[in-house]
Amino acid sequence: MISVKNVLVVLAVAFTAYLAARGLSWTGTVTQPLVVVITLAFYLATTWLCIFWEPESVRGAPRAGEAQAPGAHTEDGAKALVDGIRGPLPLPAIAQILALSCAVLVPSAISVAVGAASRTAPFATWYLGGIGALMTIVMVRRRPWTAWSGILALTVASMLWMGPLNALALGLVGSIVWVTCAQLLVYSMDRAARDTSRLTRLQRAATGWQTSQVVRQRERRVQVQKALAVAGPVLTRTVAHAGMLTDADRLEARIAEGKLRDEMRGPRLLDDEVRAELERARRRGANVTVLDEGGLDDVDEEQLGVIRAQLADALRSAASDRLYIRTSPDERVAVTVVGRSPSGGGPSDEDSVDLWLEIPHPGRA
Repeated sequence: MISVKNVLVVLAVAFTAYLAARGLSWTGTVTQPLVVVITLAFYLATTWLCIFWEPESVRGAPRAGEAQAPGAHTEDGAKALVDGIRGPLPLPAIAQILALSCAVLVPSAISVAVGAASRTAPFATWYLGGIGALMTIVMVRRRPWTAWSGILALTVASMLWMGPLNALALGLVGSIVWVTCAQLLVYSMDRAARDTSRLTRLQRAATGWQTSQVVRQRERRVQVQKALAVAGPVLTRTVAHAGMLTDADRLEARIAEGKLRDEMRGPRLLDDEVRAELERARRRGANVTVLDEGGLDDVDEEQLGVIRAQLADALRSAASDRLYIRTSPDERVAVTVVGRSPSGGGPSDEDSVDLWLEIPHPGRA
């Protein structure tokens, strides 16, 4: 599969191989050719290791927005994957040590191996670009301190072996520019990734808020339609009779008010059977209060059907003057029904409890 990453990897391998190949195109005397070959092999092995090595512990680190598996250990390299940053994984510590060793050893080994007379020849100065390319790779792999330490080591070694002016003229400046550009590019990419991730989160939050508003608007429309269906006829008669209502009209108005309160305060407790029993209780003169305080939020429709059926049976047999129907915070009890009626001692006496029923959660009793 062709991708930007694969293209860049191929270019990095080809370029570093080309730089190393320059070290074998001898146009002058080489006093220790075996040292040159070993140094080139060490350079290529280290460079390609820095290009390809991605340990499983770092590669498997959680990306932004993903939960880390229990017991998983995240390397400090996984920091590059947070806040939406996706790109080259941080270079492992062993590879960093090898890259620094290469920056320290290669310039001196090549300079000694080719001899004093050839130290400024093209086949002897390849390491200026080679180490610069290696440190550029290290920088792209998110190890800036290692990269700049390697550039410092290259600068010191090259200036000692060939002189400051020769080092600057033959490629040291280019290597410094490569590493600088790599650092700026990585910083810009990471910042753009963070901004994109932040914008994505904001967009998701805005979409969620908009969706919740649409749902609430729909719920309000449904409630308004129910209110109009229940209270509309009563209001129409009230307007038609200029507020002069009969006892039957007042009863219908109280029943309509009770229905509206039930729909607003305890909609999860209601079905057609429960609504019918609540209306029957009000028509016989009972004062009914229905209140859902959240005890049924996690109950599915099948369990709600069982609870509603028991509530309807309780209301059907109730004869209390005041009925209080409330959801319960208890883990076992779903709904509590309390009935109170005046005791026989006179109007000043307090109501006595003549009904107490706890409807259990299905399967938890």
